[in-house]
Amino acid sequence: MKKVCLIAAAVSTFALNAGAADWGMNMSELVRPYIGADYVYSDASHGSFAKKAKKAYNSIAGNVGMDITKYASLEAFYQQAFERKAHIGPDTLKSEFYAWGLDMYGRIPIMCSGFNALASVGLADYNVKYKFQGSSEDKQRVGYRGGLGMSYDFTDHISMRVMGRYSYLGMANLNHLMEVTAGLRYTF
Repeated sequence: MKKVCLIAAAVSTFALNAGAADWGMNMSELVRPYIGADYVYSDASHGSFAKKAKKAYNSIAGNVGMDITKYASLEAFYQQAFERKAHIGPDTLKSEFYAWGLDMYGRIPIMCSGFNALASVGLADYNVKYKFQGSSEDKQRVGYRGGLGMSYDFTDHISMRVMGRYSYLGMANLNHLMEVTAGLRYTF
């Protein structure tokens, strides 16, 4: 009886160690940090006094993220839109915004092609600035974001991503944004 218990304990120990080694190997392959840069085209839905502001914005965005599983990642980003000017009679209405936040991405590989279908949800802190007739208005609000897109892995380290995204702010001056992003990622 003692020999059976000893053999069972030895087999269990080796099995447990083999499982732990396998788990550690998978974790190092799955938890991978990355950095990226995007071009963002935004179509804004202005209201209130900002109704005549330009609707189209060009932005740049930088992000850092981490693959937390084979099919999910967390990403922090910062986006800066370039100032737009709308001429209203003799005056000019200037508008711009920046945002920073956190998104969670899910991905599903499409066969073995290197393509992935993507979906994202997140929160972002938007800061919107308007300047008109010598006065300025600066509003800040947390908005909800959701998006769908595709990515393509050129190598294990370099990939490209294209996303369509809807962001809801709910402000009187800026209700929501419809955005298209395209950019590159480098995974370490």
